[in-house]
Amino acid sequence: MFRNNYDNDSVTFSPQGRIFQVEYALEAIKQGSAAVGLVSKTHAVLVALKRNAEELGSYQKKIIGIDTHLGVALAGLAPDARVLSNFMRQQSMSSRLLYNRPVPIARVVNAIADKAQVNTQHYGRRPYGVGLLVAGVDETGPHLWEFQPSGMVLEYRGAAIGARSQSARTYLERNFEAFPDASREELVLHGLRALRDSLAQDKELTTANVSLAIVGEGEKFKLYDGEEVADWLEKLGSTQSSRGSRGAQAAAAPAGASGSGEGGDSMEVDA
Repeated sequence: MFRNNYDNDSVTFSPQGRIFQVEYALEAIKQGSAAVGLVSKTHAVLVALKRNAEELGSYQKKIIGIDTHLGVALAGLAPDARVLSNFMRQQSMSSRLLYNRPVPIARVVNAIADKAQVNTQHYGRRPYGVGLLVAGVDETGPHLWEFQPSGMVLEYRGAAIGARSQSARTYLERNFEAFPDASREELVLHGLRALRDSLAQDKELTTANVSLAIVGEGEKFKLYDGEEVADWLEKLGSTQSSRGSRGAQAAAAPAGASGSGEGGDSMEVDA
């Protein structure tokens, strides 16, 4: 379990050249609920699946606005995301104060990447256990970046992080050629379809568990939450994953009918 004591801090490499604490942080992202980001020539969209720890509790906030042109979606440890989002706000305010312009997306993304990598170079610190999808618009157009705890950042046309995000990535890979020329509405529906594919068999998209945000050229960053999402879900049509539809069809099949079923998903917890 303790990897031969090579995981006691984030500056000790294993004999294979691995930093286990960084791998543990990446595992925390996989345990968080899914978030999807897409970008076209004119807009960037973030869609996220919220999760509540219990029925009596509220749903966790998954999309955070940074500035009028910039926002992030998170998967993993929400407190770490709060620290990074506050740092990004400071960078954005500094840019407006010193240069009288919105901070370029690449600059603020590289700033949090440098901040995260410092934690893998100094004893007594730990990597941030959160992954971020950063969406925004600057002078060069809309952008979507993925941030990882190791300090690596990559720009994407479409990306997904969190639990069962591979299903969402499969949808994005099949349809990414349509994203650049997609309209604002089409881009949001692509994001909702990708998020829908990441659902567990017994779950569906609702106004309570879905958040989405849109930013574009000439359009400020806006978060849609709660009943504001109802119109988008109505346009989407079916809110249940294709796996859930197959499970319902299998349950309706006559007794004794042969067929292979898909096992239930394990429970994940957003810390």
